[in-house]
Amino acid sequence: MIRLLTQADHEHVMALVSDKPAENLFIIGDIEAFGYDAEIQQLWGQFEEDTLIAILLRYDRNFIPYSKRDFYDVDGFADIILQHDGDFELSGLLEVVAPLKEKFQFKTYRDSTLYYAKCEKLAYDTKQRDYSNVTTLQPHEYEENIDMLKSIPEFVHGAFSIEVRKREAKNNTGRTYILRNDEDVMVASASTTAENSQSAMIVSVGTNPPYKRKGYATICMEKLCSDMFKTGRTLCLFYDNPEAGRIYKRLGFEDIGYWSMTRYNRG
Repeated sequence: MIRLLTQADHEHVMALVSDKPAENLFIIGDIEAFGYDAEIQQLWGQFEEDTLIAILLRYDRNFIPYSKRDFYDVDGFADIILQHDGDFELSGLLEVVAPLKEKFQFKTYRDSTLYYAKCEKLAYDTKQRDYSNVTTLQPHEYEENIDMLKSIPEFVHGAFSIEVRKREAKNNTGRTYILRNDEDVMVASASTTAENSQSAMIVSVGTNPPYKRKGYATICMEKLCSDMFKTGRTLCLFYDNPEAGRIYKRLGFEDIGYWSMTRYNRG
């Protein structure tokens, strides 16, 4: 049986998703931020008797399914998605999303699969590291940081904006650490997004191009990760570059699967 979930189901929902806080980062974060009654968001659950075995989250036009089991009611979830008009996005763990993708024959204008990794502690001791030049990004530095990130080739088309920085700071859903050199040049930064009580996503790890290969981004990451672990959060990130993956794994990240993102155009 599939039905809409309400606040009364919250304990069952969290029991399903909380043992994998990295894998369910977006679901947990959206529930904490918007609950079960917001217009922009809905959640459905599949029950076997009284046990919740799978959920489907809709945030605006983005749908994320999750199930611990190897099977769930794929047809039922597909029917729910098809009841919503217009373009939509389907994302989630590849093994969960793959059966759903087979139900949609619409044109896609984005279909990507990324490595998904998580970290619960750094792989080495950083107690002797000097982090005096690593600081949290301040509002007067937003524009400088965005300009630096857009100077990095892989980020040139990134959706960075001062408004996003302000919103994440206001809602406590993201933070950015920056590193300045002795000449006061911003040489690297690393950020979180989608922070919730259990996990957070690492994004926008980059180095000012003239200052690459000096370990600056790694220092930012170490400080950011260390501070986040002190709050009890699990960290996760996407990557598609094996070289970047090797850097993250040296820090202590381990692959936990693949994340699929597909945007459908229903014409």
